[in-house]
Amino acid sequence: MKHGKKYQEAAKLVDRTVQYDTAEAIALVKKTATAKFDETVEVHIRTGCDGRHAEQQIRGAVVLPNGTGKTVRVLVFAKGDKVNEAEAAGADHVGGDELIPRIQNEGWLDFDVVVATPDMMGVVGRLGKVLGPKGLMPNPKAGTVTMDVAKAISDIKAGKIEYRLDKANIIHVPVGKTSFEESKLQENFDALMEAIVKAKPAALKGQYLKSITLATTMGPGVKVNVAKY
Repeated sequence: MKHGKKYQEAAKLVDRTVQYDTAEAIALVKKTATAKFDETVEVHIRTGCDGRHAEQQIRGAVVLPNGTGKTVRVLVFAKGDKVNEAEAAGADHVGGDELIPRIQNEGWLDFDVVVATPDMMGVVGRLGKVLGPKGLMPNPKAGTVTMDVAKAISDIKAGKIEYRLDKANIIHVPVGKTSFEESKLQENFDALMEAIVKAKPAALKGQYLKSITLATTMGPGVKVNVAKY
């Protein structure tokens, strides 16, 4: 992959052989963000898990103390009183069966997170082929299948993010924007790492966290010292 001049200049600031202390890594990531927009700061964690084994799967959610810097659109599948509860809590879209054809046939996907009450999972299940590959399927482990829709919505709007292993056993999550102060990115990063460390599968033998890399949307990766975790 060929990188532009700005990227190459930014990459020169990063020593690829060094695992930086978190604070240094965050400062470097902010310094190497060269895009004209407010880039997202992402964390990529390579694990020693084997996601093909159910007992080594990692999936959960954590509320970042300073949010993600992104406005999150929430779709709620609910009925009865829960519709009003979801609307009052600030859901962007609320509905039931009538949303199925819009999503399935019209390709409507104007939302970032889907929350559902347990009694609506039969309806939502019909959208598995659309929502599943996009990582939008509600899941009890992530707190998105719940009767307490108001809490789920307020957590998501406040900066709750989901983490899970991809096919290569890597976790990719945003921890803020380059416009955030370093201390706020640090607090978000610490909250994420605490959750990831706690999520270590009991069945895992060997090293859990193999590498941690911080990067902005368009910038080079900065390795973080894993020893601390």
